[in-house]
Amino acid sequence: MRSALCALGAAAALALLPAGHARAQGQEPDRDFTIEDARITESSGLAASRAHPGIYWTHNDQDAPLIYGIDSRTGKTVATLTMAGVGTPRDMEAIAVGPDGDIYVGDIGDNLDGSWDHVWIYRFPEPETLRDQTVRAKQYVVKYADGARNAEALMVHPKTGRVYIASKNEDGGGLYAGPERLSSSGTNVFRRVGEVPWVTDGAFSPDGDRLVLRGYFTAKEYAWKDGRLGDGGTAVGAPFQGQAESVTYTPDGSAFMFGSEGRNSRVVRVERTGSSGPSGGPSDPPASRTPGAPKSPTAQGEGGQGSATTGFLVLAGATVLVLGVKRLLRKG
Repeated sequence: MRSALCALGAAAALALLPAGHARAQGQEPDRDFTIEDARITESSGLAASRAHPGIYWTHNDQDAPLIYGIDSRTGKTVATLTMAGVGTPRDMEAIAVGPDGDIYVGDIGDNLDGSWDHVWIYRFPEPETLRDQTVRAKQYVVKYADGARNAEALMVHPKTGRVYIASKNEDGGGLYAGPERLSSSGTNVFRRVGEVPWVTDGAFSPDGDRLVLRGYFTAKEYAWKDGRLGDGGTAVGAPFQGQAESVTYTPDGSAFMFGSEGRNSRVVRVERTGSSGPSGGPSDPPASRTPGAPKSPTAQGEGGQGSATTGFLVLAGATVLVLGVKRLLRKG
């Protein structure tokens, strides 16, 4: 399904790119950037570094235990991490950085929607230096209290360190909370604590008060209260992308960074205009942003409604087609 959806979605996204969208590279961190590494063809997760400003961690949707550190100022890979001490990954889908400074990787995908009775989470300290290196990782066995399922979103709360997973289902998924502390010696049972739409990635805000969840066409930001979703969510202006697979907050919580699969894939910054900023106050209005700072392309809910409607219909049609092919292949 990944390659087919990527190809169809990419074609639709290219047709919908606004004219004149040209951005200077290498000027400021935490702005739009293009992943230049030819090895990264299926970027499936995104996490802002806590130790290295302007660096974003990502990985391919594949079975190689490799994590890449990308400099948002240039789009270039500045560190390739090889995880040791874990088995061969099956379907790595998500990445997050916890309050302890550890990087968490979710090997939680299951394209057959429940064919594996357990999945894995890998965890290792974020390296102090940015260079190619091998890192020793812990491996955690994960099961769901209500049975196996497919998932692509893993989030670590920045205050409590608790790990959450959002399952992926075309009819809607569930939000699952892990134990208070993960155990590497036994099975970690994740229990359902809420209902979510079709989710391909998610992330907590740096202050832990909000949770953003994205799908292929839309994204919502939810209030977070007492370990659960605190409201029904507010639509976020997610950009149109080929295969919308990842989202995270900037380190200051003032904006979202949206990523997708594909060679030379684009990571797009979307401001949290009109929402509370990193310290709970209003975000800066567009006129007060850093002078010369590049603006994000037209996004859902931020003008360009004609393109938004057309884009949604094109991408929705592509997804329906791919899902149909997927079901036929399963039956065969």
